[in-house]
Amino acid sequence: MNGASAQKIEVRRALVVIVRGTKSNLFSNGRKNLRQNYDRIDNSMYHAENDQWWQPDSVLYLLKTSINPVRVGYFTKKLFNELNIAPQESAALEVGCGGGILCEEIARMGFDTTGIDPSAQSLHIAMTHAKTSGLKIRYEKGMGEALPLRDNSYDVVFCCDVLEHVSDLRAVISEISRVLKPGGVFCYDTINRTFISKLVAIKIAQQWKRWAFMPPNLHVWDLFIRPEELKALLTLNNFEWREHRGTEPNLSYPHILYYLRKRAKGEWTYEDLAEKLLLVESTDMNIMYMGYAIKNSDLTEFSGPGENRP
Repeated sequence: MNGASAQKIEVRRALVVIVRGTKSNLFSNGRKNLRQNYDRIDNSMYHAENDQWWQPDSVLYLLKTSINPVRVGYFTKKLFNELNIAPQESAALEVGCGGGILCEEIARMGFDTTGIDPSAQSLHIAMTHAKTSGLKIRYEKGMGEALPLRDNSYDVVFCCDVLEHVSDLRAVISEISRVLKPGGVFCYDTINRTFISKLVAIKIAQQWKRWAFMPPNLHVWDLFIRPEELKALLTLNNFEWREHRGTEPNLSYPHILYYLRKRAKGEWTYEDLAEKLLLVESTDMNIMYMGYAIKNSDLTEFSGPGENRP
């Protein structure tokens, strides 16, 4: 059987499962019962003792090769070309830095860089890799819901692959606003709560073993965030929302299913998959979207959960 025929078969099989899934309550009621939904997330991978972040045959390696390029390119364009930020004169924070994959890119931009994460294991990996790479990055342990940082202390805050994982999204956005200087920039990405994201990010990526390449319950669809929900939260927390942009794969979905099947059968590694799959900027926000907002400088400062924290 040639590659084209195999891809067609994978698409047919996907369509059959999609129809069956739709009949068996593919949707749920959205961001309700948030505490219960958060308890369903399996974050154990982020606390593993071994390096899951920088090893080529790990699912997290896809963050470096397949996802980082599009968001780093987008944020670089916005921060430097449009907002004219001088990184050598600016302090940047990444909330939920994990093993440092994005933090190292931020440091290479020229920022005075800090990364914060609740996982001691991930922070140890991040610190070790930064030292090996010759990068000066401060790493601290802490939660996005209660950042152990001073008010108005950063020019830019990044938060990527994180907002859909937190226990209290309102508190995280409030804390990010608190630590940003007036006029500071909040750069983020997250996953939209749509039919397509349920199909792709949950069913295909996590649950349907024929193609799954992520651990079950790494993501919970009910905690995905619609753009209008995030915009409303930003407005409530002294932000002026500026833009959202979507992403899409560089490959057709028949090709993606075919390659995912090869990995699931053991014919390919994550490194093989990473060489083929790349996200690119687009107008399609059905799955993942990214954007930025600016903290207002003419509003009275408000009290966040960690006000006056040293």
